[in-house]
Amino acid sequence: MHIAVAGNIGCGKTTLTTMLAKRYGWQPRFESVTDNPYLTDYYADMKRWAFNTQVYFLSRHFAEVVEISHTKDVIVQDRTIFEDANIFAPNLHEQGLMSDRDWNNYKDLFDLMISMVKKPDLLIYIRASIATLVAQIQKRGRDYEQSIRIDYLQGLEERYERWIASYDGPLLIVDGDTCKFGDNPEDFVKVTDRIDTMLFGLFPMI
Repeated sequence: MHIAVAGNIGCGKTTLTTMLAKRYGWQPRFESVTDNPYLTDYYADMKRWAFNTQVYFLSRHFAEVVEISHTKDVIVQDRTIFEDANIFAPNLHEQGLMSDRDWNNYKDLFDLMISMVKKPDLLIYIRASIATLVAQIQKRGRDYEQSIRIDYLQGLEERYERWIASYDGPLLIVDGDTCKFGDNPEDFVKVTDRIDTMLFGLFPMI
């Protein structure tokens, strides 16, 4: 079984993934952000390093989803391959930070990869306002994230909302502004109660 946690930068994906893995005994798969050798350069000069950075993430996420498809364990994944091509890469292209040539190359590669994978058994989307994202990014204090622009986060947020509006798989939406699952145990229980109903209830989705 494949459970995926999606959402904008700073929404709490890693926190929720960690908590769900502990609560259910699921195997976590975390996004390899700090392993990306292009990331520091990317945030300093997005136009120069956008294609390199996104291809790196795409290849890593593809390898991960192939691994997940071959395991019998229940996997909870922090960010998905679907976000790469539906959110991050097209946002960079739209903002003029990825050339038409690079975008077309990237999209062809993604289309080939996605033809060989399936959607998660459950997608958990954490919806959070820009104010919440900025506060949480500042709180965790990653140096390479401090130069992220507000308009960049806004562009991602708009694409996330369009993607989620058209998403046709099993979906659970968590309000990251009001549901403080990382700080409030009662809020976390509200999330797990909904997961229990969707996965293990009288009429489970999967």
